[in-house]
Amino acid sequence: MAENVVESDGITLCTESFGDPSDPPVLLVMGLGASMLWWEEGFCRMLAEGGRFVIRYDHRDTGRSVTYEPGRPGYTGADLVGDSARVLDAYGIPAAHVVGVSAGGALAQLLALHYADRVLSLVLISTSCAVPGDGELPPPTEEFMRFVSDAHVDRSAGDSAIAYQVAYARMLAGGRRPFDEAAARSLVRRDVERAHDFSAARNHDSLPDGELSPAPLSSIAVPTLVIHGTADPMFPLRHGAALAEQIPDGRLLALEDTGHGVERADWPTIVPAILEHTAAGNARQVGPSES
Repeated sequence: MAENVVESDGITLCTESFGDPSDPPVLLVMGLGASMLWWEEGFCRMLAEGGRFVIRYDHRDTGRSVTYEPGRPGYTGADLVGDSARVLDAYGIPAAHVVGVSAGGALAQLLALHYADRVLSLVLISTSCAVPGDGELPPPTEEFMRFVSDAHVDRSAGDSAIAYQVAYARMLAGGRRPFDEAAARSLVRRDVERAHDFSAARNHDSLPDGELSPAPLSSIAVPTLVIHGTADPMFPLRHGAALAEQIPDGRLLALEDTGHGVERADWPTIVPAILEHTAAGNARQVGPSES
């Protein structure tokens, strides 16, 4: 499908859809600093072939969406939550099943809390609680923290940015499976070359929260599937378990030896789980692979 640049409230967002618009809609929300390319086309097509109308989009300051001067974004995290609703509006969709990964999972939670009528169900992948809950959660692994503190990157320089992003992807993969460096490098290169200004993505690192009233996760009233890898170095598994416990209709699907993100090796597990979770009249069922 061709990319579709939509405009709402003066904000331009680059989107792309897959499948039949008459099928149940699934909105994919990527993590911060990452464009919609990280929802890989093959993954989107698998969902569409399962009878879903799939929409992915670039956040502000990623890909071909509106770009701001690095260090001066002029928007908040709350605005990114609102952008999900803007994308649905652009497609004439009153409500959708929302799938978020990493910080995109936090945005999806906030969408369900503050735009409840726009969300049919949630799938939260490799993420943590968007609002404070009960109990402490474990920090990232020492290896992850060491990488983040030691890594240096010039996002304005293509080769430096690509080398860093590939190394970061390797770290996020968790280290328990072979890492496909060639595939990661190809994806990162396309991401860097496609962006209006790849260095602008660093704006996501320092966004203020914005004005969203506090609400507990127990307020989320839609069926929620939490998918989390046992080798996630950013958010150890306990983060996913806490989400499933605190959301009233939450269920956890743990992926053995999986790191952080939507890895190709897990598509045969993740896609059927999403299709079953988002099936009309059957959103509360996860299937035998649930743990």
